[in-house]
Amino acid sequence: MAPLLVLLPLLVSLSSVPPSSSSSQDPAADLFFPGFRRAAAAGNITLSGVAEIDGRGVLRLTNETGRLMGHAFYPSPLRFKSSPDGGVSSFSASFVLAVVPEYPKLGGHGLAFVVSAARDFRALPSQYLGLLNASDMGNSSNHLFAVEFDTVQDFEFGDINDNHVGIDINSLVSNASAPAAYYAAGDDLTKLDLNLKSGRAIQAWVDYDSSEKVINVTIAPSSVKPKKPILSFNVDLSPIFREFMYVGFSASTGLLASSHYVMGWSFCIDGVARALEISSLPPLPGAEKKHPHTALAIGISVLSVVLVVSAVLLAVVIVRRIKNADVVEEWELEIGPHRFSYQELKQATNGFKEKQLLGQGGFGKVYRGTLPSSKIQVAVKRISHESKQGLREFVSEISSIGRLRHRNLVQLLGWCRKRGDLLLVYEYMANGSLDMYLFDEPKATLVWEQRFRIVKGVASGLLYLHEGYEQVVIHRDVKSSNVLLDDELNGRLGDFGLARLYDHGSNPGTTRVVGTLGYLAPETPRTGKASASSDMFAFGAFLLEVACGRRPIDHEAGPEELVLVDLVWERYKEGRVLDLVDRKLQGEYNEGEVMAVLKLGLLCSNCNPTERPTMRQVVRYLDGEVDVPEVATAPSGYDCTKAGQGHRFEDFQLSFPSSSFDKMSSTSFMANRDASFASLSTSPISILNGRGESA
Repeated sequence: MAPLLVLLPLLVSLSSVPPSSSSSQDPAADLFFPGFRRAAAAGNITLSGVAEIDGRGVLRLTNETGRLMGHAFYPSPLRFKSSPDGGVSSFSASFVLAVVPEYPKLGGHGLAFVVSAARDFRALPSQYLGLLNASDMGNSSNHLFAVEFDTVQDFEFGDINDNHVGIDINSLVSNASAPAAYYAAGDDLTKLDLNLKSGRAIQAWVDYDSSEKVINVTIAPSSVKPKKPILSFNVDLSPIFREFMYVGFSASTGLLASSHYVMGWSFCIDGVARALEISSLPPLPGAEKKHPHTALAIGISVLSVVLVVSAVLLAVVIVRRIKNADVVEEWELEIGPHRFSYQELKQATNGFKEKQLLGQGGFGKVYRGTLPSSKIQVAVKRISHESKQGLREFVSEISSIGRLRHRNLVQLLGWCRKRGDLLLVYEYMANGSLDMYLFDEPKATLVWEQRFRIVKGVASGLLYLHEGYEQVVIHRDVKSSNVLLDDELNGRLGDFGLARLYDHGSNPGTTRVVGTLGYLAPETPRTGKASASSDMFAFGAFLLEVACGRRPIDHEAGPEELVLVDLVWERYKEGRVLDLVDRKLQGEYNEGEVMAVLKLGLLCSNCNPTERPTMRQVVRYLDGEVDVPEVATAPSGYDCTKAGQGHRFEDFQLSFPSSSFDKMSSTSFMANRDASFASLSTSPISILNGRGESA
């Protein structure tokens, strides 16, 4: 989730009584903060993380720094129940917020209004909004209520879009949500859209009616409260709330950052929160009223503008003549994800210098870069665009892939076009690609626990692509060099340069055969159609290489050991399959997990696509929910030469990875395996980070 969550009231008025002396007769908490400078001076607000109050009195929860979080809470808990077992009192909150993203069309996760039993969280930034972590999700002991204002669609949490309001209870999977919008004043029928990441002030109201047991959330671009809320949810908060609860705000940033502001806030228990007027609140940074200029200042300003404009125009003319830069068409600006400027990426990569090179393949190079504005490290893939489908369709496809959100996928952040070049910008994974830890002389040896976690992570990511997204996404190039490792050595499936999307239940027709030697399903060259089943074939090869520590095709091995899946099958029949486990593990591994991975590798490598398990089945096997069945037939027992017979394809380029075929001819390989179609490949795009091996 990448929302702006609204944490429950942060600041309680001085009339509130500490829990040690409060009683059912205590006056209701009535907080009113038309700006936070005085609140900070009086100690009525506690900040943590990167949260700060600027000189104007605006509460700034986050800044343009990625993957950080900020909290702001009233320092003492407020009394929401008259007794520990009593019902929750009605409460009302109003606040003015603003989200200023680093890039205009991309939010950096969200802000929340929170009511919580604690104000110190074991929390993570990014989609967790500084409130929870993966292990805490849905735990009833959290005693957490939040209203989120979300500017990133996280499919892992079931977000409805990248611009919504949600009500969250003990989890960041919203119990109820609605697209950000408001009803026109005096009109409960006309709904108007509201962009949360517009950078403008938005007022929100959160009201809980204890008698009706309903939460109402209302938003508007002004201080006039619409008669009808945008979101209502019936819930009894008594089991969620303790007698005393903290109120406040939380926000976090992800790889892309946003500044989250709260300009004013009021809160009341057993009453209506006092009204706030946006025009009377401290202005956002950069929104101050300009003072009149003197005649001299005006003259200097005009002269400066003329000189600057002249210089800019001259520079534009020179650059266009010398560089012959492409003209950006209007439709390109409307397609997400973010469209970077060429100069921005050139500066980020130090002019695409060789020392920034991460990898290289037949379809381009990958550079490490640092975005100049945010200082975020990225991987920039520079490829030549020769797609037959046309640029507009290709970019539209990038837009869809750019909306994928999963913890085990490398996120596509944006793109850029310059003449015939297409530049794709991804998250940067500092630990490179998995193949660097498996083959040749690895930089380090991964223990079995790490390998098994990586395998399960990649399986989870593929399950999301096949079933969890609004469309079926076929990756088409699953392999160890496309599995990248984050800071904690978790597996992240990357390189969606070959991925294709189609609607659930439809036919994934395509006429361009792509993949990599040793991973390409045998039916694909005949039909020209990639499918979830062909992804499973590649995943089978991936499983075997992780367990055995060798490539699917090893040109240094003898003829009988050339093809890994055939070798594993022979040893499996002999009951000696564990002899093939990577010797670098030195016998230190969980035998049950290793056997499960090896058997799944054989099952997924079956030449008959209907015999391969689905990714959902594989995930259940890896999680131990179901025992992996024994492998009854050889992976090549099905006549691979008949796979897809009767179909034709238009575009099939035969190429091989240099790592496997620099010392071996294609003829010698085909003589060693009837199912040679499984190994013919093209690989238009190589890895994001790491060695840069490609087909």
